[in-house]
Amino acid sequence: MADKNIKTSDAELKDKLVAINRVTKVTKGGRTFSFSAIVVVGNENGLVGWGLGKANEVTTAISKGVDAAKKNLIKVPVLKGTIPHEQLARFGGAEVFIKPASHGTGVKAGGAMRAVLESVGVTDVLAKSKGSSNPHNLVKATIEALGELRDAHTVADQRGVSLDKVFNG
Repeated sequence: MADKNIKTSDAELKDKLVAINRVTKVTKGGRTFSFSAIVVVGNENGLVGWGLGKANEVTTAISKGVDAAKKNLIKVPVLKGTIPHEQLARFGGAEVFIKPASHGTGVKAGGAMRAVLESVGVTDVLAKSKGSSNPHNLVKATIEALGELRDAHTVADQRGVSLDKVFNG
């Protein structure tokens, strides 16, 4: 799986806001509003993480989300602006399928998936989300799919064979 506890400088991480949810709590004194924000951070060079922040103000919720995202970063193999192979992943009701694309295709992905794929530094990819469109589960499923990706060098090391044997059998 992916490496945990990756140290990186905060300057190179860019954050993207995926969704903000307003929650209303009704009390005898009236309505109390609070906000939850799901945020994705990445260095656009193979490093990505997500975080959820909750607070009574939007800006505080976003900053808490960014802090949470920096704590669970994963490393993703990005080869020539795309991913090494196609991958399917599920989280809750959200199912995600990502597929490598040739140069010039762009990021063909919707909503929450697009934010994650752009943050990781993928420039050409085809993606499809099936099932739930809940942004929380979509982000988690996309990051799970990216975490399961392996490049040819990793596969060769794990199998204990040469790189030529991986490609040519």
